[in-house]
Amino acid sequence: MAQNNNSSNNLVVKQASGALEQMKYEVAQELGINFPQDGYAGNLTSYENGSIGGYITKRLVTLAEQQLAGQFVSR
Repeated sequence: MAQNNNSSNNLVVKQASGALEQMKYEVAQELGINFPQDGYAGNLTSYENGSIGGYITKRLVTLAEQQLAGQFVSR
């Protein structure tokens, strides 16, 4: 199958890449998942990867809600 270059996973703010990467490792650690430091997640289960992604999404939505409400407090 040909690779689709119209991915919806493109970063709008390219400078956020490092912060998102760090968040991935933090969330994995909070969930007790050993995310490999080399970044290869092929040995993780779908459940583990989904949990990490879900918690990242939840955290990003919370940050956006706080920012919209004028209550943003950085960690």
